Amino acid sequence: MKTNEIREKYLSFFESKGCVRRPSDVLVPRWDPSVLFTPAGMNQFKDHFLGRCKLDFTRATTCQKCLRTGDIDNVGRTAYHHTFFEMLGNFSFGDYFKREAIHWAWEFLTDKKWMGINPDLLSATVYLDDHEAAAIWMDEIKLPKERIQYLDEEDNFWPSMAPSQGPDGVCGPCSEIYYKTPIGEVEIWNLVFTQFNRVGNPPDNLRPLPSKNIDTGMGLERVASVLQGVDTNYHIDILRPLVEAAGDICSVKYNGEDLAEENGRRLRRIADHVRACTFAIHENVYPGNKEEKYVIRRLLRRAVLDGVQMGMKEPFLFKLVPKVAELMKVPYPELSETIERVQGIISGEEDNFIGTIDTGLKRIEHVFDEMANAKLAVVRGADSFEMYQTYGFPPELFEMMAAEKNLGFDWDGFKEEMQRHGELSGSGEKNLLFKHDALESIKKGANPPEFLGYETTETEGAKVLALVKDGKLIDTASASDDLLTVVLDKTPFYGEKGGQVGDTGEIANERFVFSVAASRYDGEFIVHDGKLESGEVHTGDLVLAKVDAQRRLGISRAHSATHLLHYALRKHLGAHAEQQGSKVDADILRFDFTHNKAIDRETLIEIEKEVNGMILDTIPVQSDSMELEEARKVGAMMLFGEKYPDIVRVIRMGGSKELCGGTHLKNTGQIGFCKIVSEESVSAGTRRITAVTGKEALARIQQMDEIVSGASGILRVPMAEVLPRLENMIDTLKKLRKQVETVARKGEMSIESLIEAAEMIGDVKTILWMTKDQDLNFLREAIDQIRRKANPAAIIFANVQDEKVTLLAGLTRDLVEKGWNAVDWVRVVSKQIQGGGGGRPDLAQAGGKKPEGIPEAFKAAKVWIAEKNAK
Repeated sequence: MKTNEIREKYLSFFESKGCVRRPSDVLVPRWDPSVLFTPAGMNQFKDHFLGRCKLDFTRATTCQKCLRTGDIDNVGRTAYHHTFFEMLGNFSFGDYFKREAIHWAWEFLTDKKWMGINPDLLSATVYLDDHEAAAIWMDEIKLPKERIQYLDEEDNFWPSMAPSQGPDGVCGPCSEIYYKTPIGEVEIWNLVFTQFNRVGNPPDNLRPLPSKNIDTGMGLERVASVLQGVDTNYHIDILRPLVEAAGDICSVKYNGEDLAEENGRRLRRIADHVRACTFAIHENVYPGNKEEKYVIRRLLRRAVLDGVQMGMKEPFLFKLVPKVAELMKVPYPELSETIERVQGIISGEEDNFIGTIDTGLKRIEHVFDEMANAKLAVVRGADSFEMYQTYGFPPELFEMMAAEKNLGFDWDGFKEEMQRHGELSGSGEKNLLFKHDALESIKKGANPPEFLGYETTETEGAKVLALVKDGKLIDTASASDDLLTVVLDKTPFYGEKGGQVGDTGEIANERFVFSVAASRYDGEFIVHDGKLESGEVHTGDLVLAKVDAQRRLGISRAHSATHLLHYALRKHLGAHAEQQGSKVDADILRFDFTHNKAIDRETLIEIEKEVNGMILDTIPVQSDSMELEEARKVGAMMLFGEKYPDIVRVIRMGGSKELCGGTHLKNTGQIGFCKIVSEESVSAGTRRITAVTGKEALARIQQMDEIVSGASGILRVPMAEVLPRLENMIDTLKKLRKQVETVARKGEMSIESLIEAAEMIGDVKTILWMTKDQDLNFLREAIDQIRRKANPAAIIFANVQDEKVTLLAGLTRDLVEKGWNAVDWVRVVSKQIQGGGGGRPDLAQAGGKKPEGIPEAFKAAKVWIAEKNAK
């Protein structure tokens, strides 16, 4: 049975049982801060399980895209481990429970209309105290007693070990279904019965939930391998062609008969990782150094390393993206729309890593040789940090290579180095935890506040539903400087969401005045944080809620301008320029979007003209509520990672159509003017534009006029001639610098003359010298020569090449023994050239992109030496 057929049969079966078929949630749920990637099918239903939202249905079924990295070292090595996989699931929110879940699972697996598996090949496990589930299996399903195994809380409870070790919160026993293969039993389905709330430590700490739930998960790839009679998930119909395609590209024939063969493991790992990265990058998660971006970088670089170890010298992973899209086109046809963009991102990351991998591998082998000579068994944190910082080697790859040589890895030492250098990536997975708060009882007993802010900035007769102080519900509060949170039954205040900041203002009646400093969402509830300025407030009070209307107007100007900017970016750069994040405040906006390179000045000017042209056209801003599917049909922009309800709000202004819950103007002319302030890189593949509107735009223009007018006066030229005059002065300065730099050319540099010209700071000979287009190895040799002839000495060479700067910093041995560190020195100095670096205590290197900052860098270098001398 084909994998696509299994997926569709599963969803159809549970639809026949009254479950609502829901689409897969996104792979990267930016709405959920507790996880980096969607780890399970239940993730999109967390609020349903906890009763935190209105239930439009009580039964659901999904096939969910998931990504986990907890067992990444086993990917390719075992038959069943993946990073990316699909999870089939069926769910009950206070509806059906154990009996139905077990009966339906058995029916789906054994009925010839569905999977038709031989019942004699199936067995089950239950939690050792779950006699109810055991009785259903034995007495109703008629599963022989010898094919039912009782397991403890480590194996058959969710979360594992919850009864004894926690965490507190929703939990319950599991029942797993196993299939007997020729080489052993394989778990194919896990039925989780969330029936308890854990409170405190044992005994008697499992309290029955008033509403019991079902959460089941069946790995699609695993059940496909069972039904297709193959010995590993990687040989099913949607994965083996990808593994073989990887072999073709790497010129290595895949041997599917020997699962222990090393190149076979590498090809399976490449297939898994490129599939995971294709899905993630499709959702605009690009490789980088933080959180989910770091995970994608780690997966790509692991796969590149596999290729290099099979002889690949050029980027190759990107060539597999079309194959991923082809194999997954039935459930995910949208992958075909972004093939070119995904290939570009993967190819760029491959280029960056392949450029350093050979040198890095040699360095790692050198580390291993040094460890063998010193009889060391654990890789030092300093060595792994150097590999990460200098060669881009993820520490997990270093750890894996060390493990192959039976060596340990000092993770604590690595993290200490990262923290010391301010580069901790936050690459670890987050935990999926359910948290309870002071408003929990209010949320269960009342509807979320009615938001009236689209129509008005003032609401009379709102009722105080709750007061929260110090994390606890209170009935009354008196004036003080303490933070107080007020919840109303209806409000005009916009809670911070979707990049738009929350409203400020005032909540009051004749007895009190509450100043609102921030409005935000707590679940589906808008809450107001601030200070009770005077009087006394009680729950049940009727109040006037009044938003700061002028501030709201500025926010709305910036938000409407953000939509116009997004439209203009996609028009001038391409459809790939999708929003990655935004911050909308009063008359100022920050917009992050996907793009691989800086926008040239001419294009940026055209984008700004486009935005202001739409402002001058005073285009009406239309707001319509419609079903999500209808919004898709009208072409509304939808952002990956956002969680949208079934009924959505579509904002239109001319050609711009986006799903948006923010506040907007009546027409674009009310924006007044939009001025782009800056365009910069945020991370690999992500750019950021900062712009101002309305009053802030006017202030910006006036500031620029004042600067140009001042420069005109200083240079004694008309304002129109300021730029040509500055260009002439800079050109003259460059020529003068060039004359000086000839002294430092390779054939003319005199080590003795540099030492003679050294500035004495305390007793340290300090040599700071700028060069151009020099070979870095030559400069390193020069530093070594100086250190042999001068002592104590501190040297920095600043080499300019292609408008970029490389700093080489060296310290003599006696300074290092005193505790001085060239890495610390070069990091301080490189800030002046907009760079950063690393290396060893005696020799460090940094790169930067601001050659004009070299004089200031040299000043900072001297200050550092002077401060060290003073200690």
